[in-house]
Amino acid sequence: MPSDHLFPPVDVADGFVTLGPTAVRLRSALDAVFTGWAAAAGAAEVLYPPLTRVADLARFDYFVNFPHLALAAAPLDTSDTGGLPRHPVARDERLSADRLGDAGLMLPSAACYNAYLALAGARLDRPVKLTTIAQCFRRENEYAGLRRLHGFTMREIIAIGDPETVKDHLDTHKSLILGFADHLGLKLVTETATDPFFDANGSRAVMQKLFPTKEEFVSGGGLAIASVNYHRNFFGERADILVSGTQASTSCVAFGVERWLHVLAGRFDGDWDAAYEAVTSFAPVTA
Repeated sequence: MPSDHLFPPVDVADGFVTLGPTAVRLRSALDAVFTGWAAAAGAAEVLYPPLTRVADLARFDYFVNFPHLALAAAPLDTSDTGGLPRHPVARDERLSADRLGDAGLMLPSAACYNAYLALAGARLDRPVKLTTIAQCFRRENEYAGLRRLHGFTMREIIAIGDPETVKDHLDTHKSLILGFADHLGLKLVTETATDPFFDANGSRAVMQKLFPTKEEFVSGGGLAIASVNYHRNFFGERADILVSGTQASTSCVAFGVERWLHVLAGRFDGDWDAAYEAVTSFAPVTA
């Protein structure tokens, strides 16, 4: 039996996706481009825990700004295992709230939170750049193909340092993203977005209106597939990170990997091999 029958490129339903070998190959090629940019920027590659403490996300005002996205990892009450679901069950079977204990851990909705937490209290003598990839999770009002998923992959390239360094980091990658999109024949529009890291009623939000700190790269279908984000000293302050004796500024470049697969599948009319050839023919960036 042909493998493309056993493993279609994408099998997605109800916010859950399985990527077959063809899509995985394209995903790896895309990530090779992004990690190539990270390497050229001098970013160290780091992997962080898949969960984040409630207290740590509260430090970043997560529950003020994003309660609607939050998904918690709660322990199961096993005092009465006889009352737990057993086969056969309905497809929409659920565990009721009274079967769950207090949740001290969260499924993060972005890859960068743990990067700042890992450096909490750090006293750096120079700017630091790093890259990480993570499975992220968001509760959405609706799920639609690869556009919106329960769990998705986010690659980020992060800069921690003085304002000039972290803003230059964004300018560099903004040009790289637009050049890559042009090579692929993707028409992206750069749109200013509300910065999700700032309280909408806070002084930083007022500054955000005067000096936009988040730009999204939006495809013709209205889907943001990447963003550049300048956080000023928000994370440096909350995580107590100093660079050369001064409170750190931070910025990050984020890529929604499955969303890139979605727009490439549309661009190449479902020809995953053609999309792969286009991605791998892109000239790498050298340091």
